[in-house]
Amino acid sequence: MQNKATVRAAFIAVTTLFFAWGLITSLIDPLVAAVKGIFTLTDMEAQLSASAFFIAYALISFPAAVLIARIRAVPAILLALAIMVAACLIMLGAANIAQYSLVLLGLFVLASGITVLQVAANPLAAALGAPEKSHFRLTLAQTFNSFGTFIGPYVGAVLFLEGLEVKEGTLVTDQARQNALLGIDMAYFWICGLLLLLFAFFFLSRRTVAAAAPEPAPAKGIGAMIADAVSSRWCLLGGAAIFLYVGAEVAIGTQMALFLNDDGVWGITLQDAGKFVSFYWGGAMVGRAIGSLLLARFDAARLLAIFTAIACAMCLYVVAVGGVSAGYVALAIGLFNSIMFPVIFTLTLERSTASEQATSGFLCTSIVGGAALPPLVGLVSGATGYVTAMLLPAACYALLVLFAVKASRTPPLRAAEAMSAH
Repeated sequence: MQNKATVRAAFIAVTTLFFAWGLITSLIDPLVAAVKGIFTLTDMEAQLSASAFFIAYALISFPAAVLIARIRAVPAILLALAIMVAACLIMLGAANIAQYSLVLLGLFVLASGITVLQVAANPLAAALGAPEKSHFRLTLAQTFNSFGTFIGPYVGAVLFLEGLEVKEGTLVTDQARQNALLGIDMAYFWICGLLLLLFAFFFLSRRTVAAAAPEPAPAKGIGAMIADAVSSRWCLLGGAAIFLYVGAEVAIGTQMALFLNDDGVWGITLQDAGKFVSFYWGGAMVGRAIGSLLLARFDAARLLAIFTAIACAMCLYVVAVGGVSAGYVALAIGLFNSIMFPVIFTLTLERSTASEQATSGFLCTSIVGGAALPPLVGLVSGATGYVTAMLLPAACYALLVLFAVKASRTPPLRAAEAMSAH
């Protein structure tokens, strides 16, 4: 049994990682709008930026789980930060030679590092303390993740979108294009510096975190881990839920600037619309702070059912009503996205018959929903408009209500076994 001070210090160190990958991931939202103008892309082509990022979760999660089982969480986290530094250097090169394919490569490598962080840090945050408080701890850590996602879109809009317009019939000037590329260069230069600082901080904290971390289960091969994961019905259900949630959240976030820029909604400049995306992710931050308190008092599955039902209703409002009010409602969806990831994650860990490593690896693989659904939503928005495209996220949230109801009727299988650090 580790003392409380050691466990608390380890949890703080891990939580800094949640902030970092939140900031980096949310830059995708203004980046989608920026590359559409810089490289003259369709909605679907621009959404490939989100796909290049989130496809890494499908390809890297299980190898990451195997790596973590073999070398333990702390060395894996340091390796992940080094990979992310390399990715920033690729992004700097992409901005300097104005090459979209290199942007996609940089985003994939960046997300590969973040995937390793996710696989290591989510169960670590859940495990650093009493098992019955795992929902609370992971949601609290995700609140700091949301603080990063709140800052990211505003910074990205300021740096990437000055003077850039993408409405049909508008011309992107060479000056606006150069400003956007310079902004991308500057953003990833500073992120590279942030990651180097985090590497140094985590290196200095490595013994504290390692001392408080749970003992890893014996390492399995990738094939054995996948077989273990798919043998569990609840692991499959949780994976489907993560796929739908991340797909809906990312699709809304990456199209939000274009949605608010549309004359049928707010019709404001693309840069101003990009700044407002911060409120979408800021809602998630506020929701997670409130959700941390609610989860300490109320049943997690029932709370998830309520939040997913409200998010579904808000998407349907946007489609049915449109106009100025739809812009405010769409931004407020973030408030109800807030608890979905950590609660789906921990509900699944509690009920899965697969090992914690296999379950975590499968759930992180399922984040590939962020690669699959945004291009589909981009295809719909290109054909019918940004308002109508909200029907797809609405369908995702409706299915998540069913998952939450199912979880509320299924008692936890092994809460103490799956998530206890002691």
